[in-house]
Amino acid sequence: MFFISIEMGVVKAKKYLGQHFLTDKNIAEKIVDSLSCTDQYKQILEVGPGMGILSDYLLQRSAYQTYLIDVDQESIAYLQEKYPQLGDHLIHGDFLELDFKKKFFDKLGVIGNFPYNISSQILFKILEHRDQVVEVVGMFQKEVAQRCVEKPGSKEYGILSVFLQAYYHVEYLFTVKAGVFSPPPKVLSAVIRLRRNEIDRLDCDEKLFGQVVRAGFNQRRKTLRNALSSLIKKEDLKDVSLLELRAERLSVHDFVKLTQLISASR
Repeated sequence: MFFISIEMGVVKAKKYLGQHFLTDKNIAEKIVDSLSCTDQYKQILEVGPGMGILSDYLLQRSAYQTYLIDVDQESIAYLQEKYPQLGDHLIHGDFLELDFKKKFFDKLGVIGNFPYNISSQILFKILEHRDQVVEVVGMFQKEVAQRCVEKPGSKEYGILSVFLQAYYHVEYLFTVKAGVFSPPPKVLSAVIRLRRNEIDRLDCDEKLFGQVVRAGFNQRRKTLRNALSSLIKKEDLKDVSLLELRAERLSVHDFVKLTQLISASR
């Protein structure tokens, strides 16, 4: 059992969990205000609430039901004292292991000051549940945030960029300095917003699309004809100019088109 110091009123940030607690209330409110709160969803899940600086603003809103999930037992004990009204909306567990379909009856939004050590895993988890997760507003290491919004032709553009932009409109909202966290991270942070686009399914074999994107960027210095040698024979698709480019030059639309061509050649 964890003892929470009521006098101190704090939860200790744990390095192994990648915790850096936001302390600036103005930024916390700005993050929560970045939710569009459309009628597309009525449930919000906050990941890694810590001591509840975002939760305070989320729970002031009646447009949606707020859920909190944290793997840290100390945070859970603190939040149970702070928000006794939450009941089973306060979840002690690992977001990466959460069964969305069992816990949430419909579409939802996800928000959080995400632990930087698993931020990419969090985004891939959201992609797995893109049919339910309509919107995401999150704090990330600035480098990861930039990778999410980057366009073709940049060194930062990669697997995560393509997958996210295939299914979401991705926006870089604002940069956050290290001094507003406890403890301060050694990097700048940034808040981005993902809004589900109108595409239910890509116009190609989505499994093959994933293989093409991953293979292309796993050997990003090679042309796609060489990088995709496990998926196509070198003599195939000789007239396909996209194969003479490197992966970082292709847009989502280009990757869909290339996937269609590879699929048709089999």
